[in-house]
Amino acid sequence: MKFKMTDKVTWVGKIDWELRRFHGDEYSTHRGSSYNSYLIRDKKNVLIDTVWEPFAKEYIENLKKEINLNEIDYIVANHAEIDHSGALPLLMKEIPNTPIYCTANGAKILKAHYHEDWNFVEVKTGDTLDIGENKLIFVEARMLHWPDSMFTYMTGENILFSNDAFGQHYASDLMYNDLVDQAELYQEAIKYYANILTPFSALVTKKIEEVLGFNLPVNMIATSHGIIWRDNPAQIIEKYLEWAKGYQEHQVTLVYDTMWNGTRRMAEAIAEGIKEVDGTLTVKLFNAAHSDKNDVIAELFKSKGILAGSSTVNKGIMSAVGGLLEMMRGLGLKNKKAAAFGSYGWSGESVGIIEEKLKDAKLDVIETGIKELWNPDTEALERCRAFGRTFAEKL
Repeated sequence: MKFKMTDKVTWVGKIDWELRRFHGDEYSTHRGSSYNSYLIRDKKNVLIDTVWEPFAKEYIENLKKEINLNEIDYIVANHAEIDHSGALPLLMKEIPNTPIYCTANGAKILKAHYHEDWNFVEVKTGDTLDIGENKLIFVEARMLHWPDSMFTYMTGENILFSNDAFGQHYASDLMYNDLVDQAELYQEAIKYYANILTPFSALVTKKIEEVLGFNLPVNMIATSHGIIWRDNPAQIIEKYLEWAKGYQEHQVTLVYDTMWNGTRRMAEAIAEGIKEVDGTLTVKLFNAAHSDKNDVIAELFKSKGILAGSSTVNKGIMSAVGGLLEMMRGLGLKNKKAAAFGSYGWSGESVGIIEEKLKDAKLDVIETGIKELWNPDTEALERCRAFGRTFAEKL
């Protein structure tokens, strides 16, 4: 598949309909993804990024149908991660002397991945490349989300090739934001931001403000994954600025794991208490062991209140909850109130451990946690409802 975006720009990437896991097993991709590569034809021909290595041979074969490879004057590597650069080794065997434009970190990482000393041309913010009627302007986007990340802006066509920023893991042959299901699009966009870009939110804001300060018109944002923004592309920029500033919706999320359903029953009772205080709150419950961790992180990202619960096991907490708490710490969620709960049999350490992990994640623990012995009875469940009511009032 290929398609013309403009008279000068053609999408030459790969839609991966079958992809279900990304970054090893760290990110779920229920709707697949795409590896977006772009071919620019001007007086000089430019290839922006490639595809993931499993599709390299197919990619090169299809690219040859579109252009004589020897007519590619420049390659732009906006990002060295192998889902973007995976076809470079095979491509460079065909055109070994072609200049590769990338950041200094990009050159280092590409050398470390592929152990080849290709013809790297290192660029920094503000550097330009004349290609004929148009020119390319390079903008370093360090840590969005790797040290080497870069945007490339094409004048004339007014296209921002934004790499991972503004993208989604979303496979669709429609490929444009105005053609796909809007609920699906934004569900995947916020999940992508929550799980990948949240740790760099301060840099997101700074970089967007820097790019906006250039006063460059943007007709299209051509991402490296998922959908291309052509209809009001500023909408996703505005969302990123919103998401980067301690984002929250009117939502409370409870995440827990349970051995014999005692902690589950506590979670349900706490949720009932929360709703008694504020019926307008969206309250969502997730069993961490049975739920996709990336989907849960997206819900936690949207929440103003987070409650984490676990049964006590071996003087500790259950592994699924422990994993999510560690993800929360690493992501650095902002502007969240939190509390802990859990059932126990004899030692009962889980609630205290969860509270410490919530504090390590820089969440605001607003209520001392609640724990109940064995299977909570009627009185215990009422205590849980009261706990939920108090939590909601403190929100």
